[in-house]
Amino acid sequence: MANNFNREERVMFDEMIEGFEDQLVIAKAARKYRPFGDQEMQRLGDKTWINVPNIAASYDGFDQTANFGDITEMAVPVSIGFHKSANGNMSAKDLRDPLQLKNYGDAARDKLASDINLALFTTAALQGSQFVKRTTAPTGFDDIALADAQMTEQGIPLRNRKAFLSPRVYNGMASNLAKPQTSGMQSSMDAYTKAYVGDVAGFETYKNDQSIRLAAAAGGATTVNGANQYWVPKATSTAATGETENVDNRYSTLAVTSANYAGIKAGDAFTIAGVNSIHMITKQDTGQLQTFRVIGKPAANVILVAPAIISGGGATKAEIEYKNVSATPATGAAVTWLNTTTAELNPFFVADNLLLLPGSFTVDPNDGWNVMRATTPELGIAITYVRQGNINNLAVKYRWDIDFGTSLINPMFGGSLAFNQA
Repeated sequence: MANNFNREERVMFDEMIEGFEDQLVIAKAARKYRPFGDQEMQRLGDKTWINVPNIAASYDGFDQTANFGDITEMAVPVSIGFHKSANGNMSAKDLRDPLQLKNYGDAARDKLASDINLALFTTAALQGSQFVKRTTAPTGFDDIALADAQMTEQGIPLRNRKAFLSPRVYNGMASNLAKPQTSGMQSSMDAYTKAYVGDVAGFETYKNDQSIRLAAAAGGATTVNGANQYWVPKATSTAATGETENVDNRYSTLAVTSANYAGIKAGDAFTIAGVNSIHMITKQDTGQLQTFRVIGKPAANVILVAPAIISGGGATKAEIEYKNVSATPATGAAVTWLNTTTAELNPFFVADNLLLLPGSFTVDPNDGWNVMRATTPELGIAITYVRQGNINNLAVKYRWDIDFGTSLINPMFGGSLAFNQA
């Protein structure tokens, strides 16, 4: 069946494609990743693994007999798990005005672009393990500088750091920069006229028109329940059948005793008494408590946490190399919740660590509908436009569809700022 689109529809679709990437602000800050073609991804179930950078250990002295060990090459799973569709129905009366379809095409473009931005935003905001708790309203430099200090002292790369701030937070920071007497800046006109913040403390900052609010932690008094709860990194695991499978080392479980375990939720941030962050390369204790995020609750009174608690408790080579905390949590150690007040999250991350995976699917016009497809030039997002008529009432159905995935490779390379916390 041949496609049958009028000129107005083709122009509408072309204009949609042209303007689509302009709205993908967060997507442009992430890294596009698509390792295989359509056929390979279909056979893999739209899921694959990506290798993460190795961390090496060094030892003193010439005699290294006792220090040789296997290299642990770690990988994380990435998948294309989002399918979004914007659709509508136009009556035979509506079809008299081509502008109606153009307006809806513009709205579909805005919504689908927003879906991609929000998915990336949420991935960084809820899965990034860095959490900066501010008890005051936004002030500007000091807020971003704390995120910079927290990441830098842990050896996280300085390059390509991004921060996406909610409108009130961004404008609050701009307000301080707009006043030379408080900001110390002689050139503050952009902050005053455009509410522009720009680069702050090593981060490129952006005003984001989307935001998610994280409710105050409701777990109540919580302690670690059980000793020796640490993670031993491994590249693969072997099933009882002898089959090997890759292992996701980003998360580990932690058994807890909570006054309200049912109130613990994904995204909650916390610290554990006596468990400090360390520099990932030098392994020096920063003197600051490591921040963790709740990823899920896989079993009763157990939480899945990011990052995995790699304390070196087992003294294996892999633990020495990938150690990320100063000590194994002690049984009975206090868990302190950080998100104490419901507030908007303001994610920050290393750009290369947040992935956007463009997906694909096939719609054949020979199956009875009219189809147009295009791929955005920079990010490779495939957009499919389908139209089908209904002989019963002479109406026409329209839909615009996209397929994509997101992933945060290392939880420690991202996190959130939260303000006005009690």
